[in-house]
Amino acid sequence: MPNPAFTPRLLSLLIAASLSPIGASAAETELPTVEVVGKEDAAPLAPAVESLPTLRATTSDTASLLRDVPGVSLYGGGGVSSLPAVHGLADDRLRIKVDGMDLISACPNHMNPALSYLDPSQVESLQVYAGIAPVSVGGDSIGGSIVARTAEPVFAKPGEGSLVKGEVGAYYRSNGNVRGGNAAATYATESFNISYTGAIAQSDNYDAGGNFKDGLFVAGTPAGFTGRPGHTLAGDEVGSTAYDTRNHTLGLAFRGGEHLVEVKFGLQDLPEQLWPNQRMDMLGNDEKRVNLRYAGERDWGKLEARVYHEDVDHFMDFGADKKYWYKGGTAMWDGSQCGAIGTTCAAGMPMKTESTNTGAILKADIDLTQQDLLRVGTEYQRYRLDDWWPASGGGMWPNAFLNVNDGERDRAAVFTEWEKQFSPQWMTLAGVRFERVSMDAGDVHGYKTVAPDSGNQLRDSAAFNAADHSKTDNNWDMTVLARYTPDATRDIEFGFAHKTRSPNLHERYTWSTWTMAALMVNWAGDGNGYIGNLDLDPEQANTVSATFDWHAADRTWEFKATPYYTYVTDYIDAVQWDATANAPRATLQTGQYTVLKFVNQSARIYGIDLSGRMPLAQNGLGEFGLNGLVSYTRGENRDTDDNLYNIMPLNGKLALTQKLRGWDNAAEVVMVSRKDDVSAMRNEMETPGYALLNLRGSHSWKQLRLDFGVENVFDRLYYHPLGGAYLGQGTTMSANTMQTVPQWGTPVPGMGRSIYTALNYQF
Repeated sequence: MPNPAFTPRLLSLLIAASLSPIGASAAETELPTVEVVGKEDAAPLAPAVESLPTLRATTSDTASLLRDVPGVSLYGGGGVSSLPAVHGLADDRLRIKVDGMDLISACPNHMNPALSYLDPSQVESLQVYAGIAPVSVGGDSIGGSIVARTAEPVFAKPGEGSLVKGEVGAYYRSNGNVRGGNAAATYATESFNISYTGAIAQSDNYDAGGNFKDGLFVAGTPAGFTGRPGHTLAGDEVGSTAYDTRNHTLGLAFRGGEHLVEVKFGLQDLPEQLWPNQRMDMLGNDEKRVNLRYAGERDWGKLEARVYHEDVDHFMDFGADKKYWYKGGTAMWDGSQCGAIGTTCAAGMPMKTESTNTGAILKADIDLTQQDLLRVGTEYQRYRLDDWWPASGGGMWPNAFLNVNDGERDRAAVFTEWEKQFSPQWMTLAGVRFERVSMDAGDVHGYKTVAPDSGNQLRDSAAFNAADHSKTDNNWDMTVLARYTPDATRDIEFGFAHKTRSPNLHERYTWSTWTMAALMVNWAGDGNGYIGNLDLDPEQANTVSATFDWHAADRTWEFKATPYYTYVTDYIDAVQWDATANAPRATLQTGQYTVLKFVNQSARIYGIDLSGRMPLAQNGLGEFGLNGLVSYTRGENRDTDDNLYNIMPLNGKLALTQKLRGWDNAAEVVMVSRKDDVSAMRNEMETPGYALLNLRGSHSWKQLRLDFGVENVFDRLYYHPLGGAYLGQGTTMSANTMQTVPQWGTPVPGMGRSIYTALNYQF
């Protein structure tokens, strides 16, 4: 590989520097500085990411705004739908809230995660609770919580009459021909607010930093990476990375005294988001949501109530870079042969998902004394899901395939949390949460409903329908945190958390061992197929963590170290499955894509985050500083001694910053070690180490902001360790034959050089 390895010497230098981007820290038990003894100052909130304005210009993917937070990494996916991971735990193992709503990814490939419903320009704040999260932040998760908020309503000052404000912006990025824009407008009086935010983003396929398809040529044709006739892709073009999305939010708010009533209406219209590490593409996602909130100040404290509802209509099929016609399960270049064979051709393979998500939250902060604060609350969520694949082709698949039929997942929770400020030096937080998760699903059938059987569809559906589908889990969470501040330059935070997560609907209720059907259930991006398991138990994680924070009294320099350890019982991993025997494989398949079944096992995850910053100089050229971070995570399956899948290897960042009046510039080096601790069970691919240089600059005037920069300055060819398997073009439904295009063994390459600029004007 042409990429530079991440050398131990270079890493040692980075660790010695141990410096982190300003405002990007989100350690497990991070609590805001307590200036005086008081209940409001001690609120257990993780610090918000402060680098949002700079990062917005570089991405259309809201999750990637978290990339400078120590311990956070990103699973590769569509251009606006990467999945954040916190200390090796990702996706449904995290509680992700958008304006207080618990949103759920309905797609069997998790192509529509919660953060994909917000454009980066719509995000006002992002907070990360890693591992040890207060029970008041949310349950049904074991890896922490991410809280995203849009702007709070603003009102005119007394006697001011009315307030009108807004913002418009546009951006362009060279790699992928990415273009987009955003707009926001607000009209408000002293008691009324109406606001709108909207954004659009479009991109073509991006290019890697070099030809990653070399070595698979037949008669000059790239045999391993084909496309449709008349639609070939260059050797450096990463197929199925284009997207087109629009997001809108309309808000109304009313204020009277200490009371606020707010309603927000959200809409996503996503015509296309192609997927480089999945066998299908998202060719439509329509989401509508309404979010009603009351917040009030009382003599005894604060009261908040929320009711929300979301509808999702999701559609998948083959996009422009993947083959469309299949004959008897064999991929063809086009449909030209179908006339002779009549009913044995399938034009694409449509997949539909519809879901409704309704929730209610009531919580209160009760001031017991000046030093004691009690939080209590209750939550309810009602989730319904139908995942089916309509009949396709001229009779090849005559019936709809019911993947999850009438899926139900209901959560009811209560929690209580006590926060006490014993002295200016000591603060503690303790909480307990109970959740009852009830799940059910209806009977199913495959494309085949009568003999002869095909792909064991009749056998598997009959066995599933004969089983009891109703499941109820009674889950307990507990969190204990403490913070000790011996003086103005030191803070020590430490704690323990017991967290529980019930399986999602696809983990429990997908039922087919047929390879083609199993391949449609995969949010790991590894190219494998997955089978659900009715007998899964909830995951239970025990986490201990501490944060040591040394800093100047005015925070001009700081250094943080956060070691952590998590042990998970009933961890939902997977084993390779023999469909014929309907049992685990006696011998593992290696060097190819395979089919696995979800099972409970045990796992442990441990690591350390180092971060910090320091000033270097201040002169006529401005203020110079150094920021950096280092993260190390190790994940192991304790039952099999295998490595956990998609664990980010040793990685770090080092940035030289310069500020002068309205200028804010940085040169950043991103370094990632070789990934060789891979999951043998899933045939996870190794990736080489690499180092990238990014240059960023911005200038702010009173109402205008200009951002510009270059990502991957030297146009390096590299493979992100969590990017998954490249399935961006060709006959992606041919799973384990030499005709599989592309063949097993190619990770998704990262983006090559990209020059960007963004302009935002506020009025």
